[in-house]
Amino acid sequence: MTSDQATTVRELLTFYLEAGVDCALGDEPIDRLSTPDLTPPDRPAAAEAGTAPVAARQPPRQTATAAPRAGIAPPPDIAIESAREAARTAPSLDALRALLESFEGCALKFTASRLVFADGNPQARLMFVGEAPGRDEDIEGLPFVGRSGQLLNRMIGAIGLKRSDVYIANVIPWRPPGNRTPTPQETQICLPFIRRQIELVNPDVLVTLGNPSTQTLLQTREGIMRTRGKWFDYDTGMRTIRAMATFHPAYLLRSPSYKRMAWLDLCAVAGALEDKTPEQSAST
Repeated sequence: MTSDQATTVRELLTFYLEAGVDCALGDEPIDRLSTPDLTPPDRPAAAEAGTAPVAARQPPRQTATAAPRAGIAPPPDIAIESAREAARTAPSLDALRALLESFEGCALKFTASRLVFADGNPQARLMFVGEAPGRDEDIEGLPFVGRSGQLLNRMIGAIGLKRSDVYIANVIPWRPPGNRTPTPQETQICLPFIRRQIELVNPDVLVTLGNPSTQTLLQTREGIMRTRGKWFDYDTGMRTIRAMATFHPAYLLRSPSYKRMAWLDLCAVAGALEDKTPEQSAST
């Protein structure tokens, strides 16, 4: 293989990964768009002159078809109501995880490899919530384990904590195909579960990572540039939790110049955990 061919193969594999193709279902490719061969078999020669040949009855030709999906999600309005009822009944995080494992109201479940529920300490005072799992998370079954997760670990360490000291989850617990943006319907279906998760963890401080989780949980339409570094009140129904938005680690990997702002946000979070009165804004 020449160097040009090797480069082409690498680019093709990169495209496949970005498109969500990360496993092979068979050893040989199948052309699912080909026209099936409907040519009838040759008639057998007549055994005797003047006797009409009798065509042997042939079984219908079988054509290759795609593997059936494991299930089909109900309409969004029914799924959202079902999610609300299910999440409301979960008395513990273990019960909530079991409900999600059996919940079939979100179509993302049928394309993801596994549920990505949470990681860290269920009794943590600090909880981080992102948007949705990526490829690495889908493989491991844990949130923030790829490059973004490595940066998040360093961000947590910068304020004197370890990953095992905090609790980490996502609004969406299943990976969208090809890491696409979750649809509004998918987000609304999964929202009751992450809300119940926050309520059960009951942290002192909630940090939303990135614009999607911030707008979803903190009920704001402003972008992350305006919301980051500001304190919000997150009402669980049982108590009010201090909440702050900051940049998603994936965004910081693409735009490292914003790490300084994220550091200011984390300093404000650390101050709140020390029971100091946080400033209304950590922005500069």
